[in-house]
Amino acid sequence: MDLALSEEQEAVRKLAEDFVAREIAPHVVAWDRAENVDRSIVEKLGGLGFLGLTVPEEYGGSGGDHLSYCLVTEELGRGDSSVRGIVSVSLGLVAKTIASWGSEEQKRAWLPRLTAGEAIGCFGLTEPGTGSDAGNLATRAVRDGGDYVVNGTKTFITNGTWADVVLLFARTNDSPGHRGVSAFLVPADTPGLTRRTIHGKLGLRGQATAELVLEDVRIPASCLLGPEGKGFSIAMSALAKGRMSVAAGCVGIAQAALDAAVRYAGEREQFGKVIARHQLVQELLSDIAVDVDAARLLTWRVADLIDRGQDFATAASKAKLYASEAAVRCANNALQVFGGYGYIDEYPVGKLLRDARVMTLYEGTSQIQKLIIGRALTGVSAF
Repeated sequence: MDLALSEEQEAVRKLAEDFVAREIAPHVVAWDRAENVDRSIVEKLGGLGFLGLTVPEEYGGSGGDHLSYCLVTEELGRGDSSVRGIVSVSLGLVAKTIASWGSEEQKRAWLPRLTAGEAIGCFGLTEPGTGSDAGNLATRAVRDGGDYVVNGTKTFITNGTWADVVLLFARTNDSPGHRGVSAFLVPADTPGLTRRTIHGKLGLRGQATAELVLEDVRIPASCLLGPEGKGFSIAMSALAKGRMSVAAGCVGIAQAALDAAVRYAGEREQFGKVIARHQLVQELLSDIAVDVDAARLLTWRVADLIDRGQDFATAASKAKLYASEAAVRCANNALQVFGGYGYIDEYPVGKLLRDARVMTLYEGTSQIQKLIIGRALTGVSAF
């Protein structure tokens, strides 16, 4: 794989880098402390085409390849993972899924608004009692004439309180496991759907994370996305690409940790010299640097496989597993370089560590990724 970026890809990366420096970096600490990102960032993301990457231009998207998408996601993760999550979910999990599975009417109704930042999507899969075991959803959608009536609760939903549309997964029949699950596009203002912000998170504090409660929510059958009973397949196909996005965001966290640690090591003096001259500090820096490169290469490989039309699911699990665990190591090592100053939010590495930690949990825990990889190696499913 040629690792050199094209002129167009480098231009996209530079556009994202400049956007982060101008629109995100000055506000990161304040947003984290307030547990709230300024919502105006969404229209700005849409205006630059970042919410339409890889979506066909005929539906309002900005086209482009998946490596360009990774480059933008990495830069956003380098700046603020809370903002990166807005793009990863609204574009990566929702808009791309509509583009792949939606009817022409659904594509025309939602994609132009989502890609422009005029609307936001959220991914309604996780439930209070169902995380990794996504096939055993309790939320139910019962057919009633030309409608479905939905009841259930979703939790840890990124963009949940901001969303205009919920890509919702619910059980539509009593078939065991994932065979009874269907997908729906539910307008967030539908009567009976209530949303509550989840506060007090360890990381991603600026991100709008919510609990969704659906009580006799009536939606027309035209809200069904894809065939009835195919919801689990739709969710898994979305998450396979989503893992590439999470991995790219983790590369951004790791790169930010490296940048901060190298800069600080060249400024901080102890024992009569800058700490960059101490061997064990250089060991910490070198460990971070190797993790950054390895995570980036694994992630770029996924993008290359997608763009060439080849199977990418196992590679995405490898990238997500390695990059998420590496982001935690990198942020932790950077905090060690900073010493006590790394433990206060006046400096960036504490937030990087807090934001990195959840990456090993959502869109498939590290343990689930290992089982997916193991199944691909052995042909035997352990779950």
